[in-house]
Amino acid sequence: MARFAVQLVFTSDTERRLAVRPAHRDYLTTLAEKGSLLAAGPWADDTGALLVYDVADEAELRRLLDNDPYWPAEVVAEVIITEWTPLIGSWLTTD
Repeated sequence: MARFAVQLVFTSDTERRLAVRPAHRDYLTTLAEKGSLLAAGPWADDTGALLVYDVADEAELRRLLDNDPYWPAEVVAEVIITEWTPLIGSWLTTD
């Protein structure tokens, strides 16, 4: 499994983003229940968000991102994907 930190930068269309946000959050909740999403939340200034995924590889991550309701709504201006190796965290398991 691989872990990825994904940073989202939102567009300036706040009204559209807020309209689709409940579906986006429902989707993220489903991913968290399946174990694919470890953490998610917006920046305090609501200009973007950080999501941490635990998936097989980047191809799986991109499939999950493509299915997020934010994508067809076009409310994300930029996505920054970084593979991440966490060292400390209460949710970590040893391999």
